[in-house]
Amino acid sequence: MTTHAEDTLFDLSGQVALVTGASSGLGRQFALTLARRGAKVALCARNVDRLGKLADEIAAFDGRAVPVPLDVTDGKSVRDGVARAATELGAITVLVNNSGVAVTKPALELTEDDWDYVLDTNLRGAWLTAQEVGRHMAAHGQGGSIINIASVVGFRTARNLTAYAVSKAGLIKLTHQLALEWARYRIRVNAIAPGYIRTEMNRDYLDSPKGEELKKRVPQRRFGEPSDLDGVLVLLASPASSFMTGSVIAADGGHAVADTH
Repeated sequence: MTTHAEDTLFDLSGQVALVTGASSGLGRQFALTLARRGAKVALCARNVDRLGKLADEIAAFDGRAVPVPLDVTDGKSVRDGVARAATELGAITVLVNNSGVAVTKPALELTEDDWDYVLDTNLRGAWLTAQEVGRHMAAHGQGGSIINIASVVGFRTARNLTAYAVSKAGLIKLTHQLALEWARYRIRVNAIAPGYIRTEMNRDYLDSPKGEELKKRVPQRRFGEPSDLDGVLVLLASPASSFMTGSVIAADGGHAVADTH
């Protein structure tokens, strides 16, 4: 028999979540998952057309979501977006720092613009958003959960992804630093490190012969689907992880521990 406390352990009713990069891929899945669990969701991205369609999809199952234009590389856009989300939905208690980009090139061919594009979005943008939401959480006094979306390549190597890997390694360190500093405000800061997850951006590559070779290096011998991250996302967003901060959870089919030989 389950107790009332166990019934509500993973319940997100009453929570207000802000998801960056919500217009497609993992961000879209994260927003849907949080809304289905009862959270009100601020859908943040630069592509507001897609956000409106996602808000309608969430409304169809009686969820609540609002589109919020937000560019994580622009400090003013971040501040305005967080303020708008709080005005529309109430005190933000969950942040999913998901916006991310990649440039796939050998390191000798990376340009300064390539480097800045990746680091500005994946690391600087994550910091700007976490800082603004962190200030908001500290001010409203309820605490909250910040979930950074890192990557398995943040702690292992991958060819032709130098800027991306460095940005995700930096995001893991940022997770640890903010967890230490913000625990006093009841703000938990954790990260998910996905492995290769099939999305519209990478589906063609993962289904190619090169992708089939890559799959052989994953111990579970499969790539993930966005729904494979639902469980760890809800764990970190919910009261179930109330004693967790500074954690980085790999969801990668065992890739992080695979033999590299």
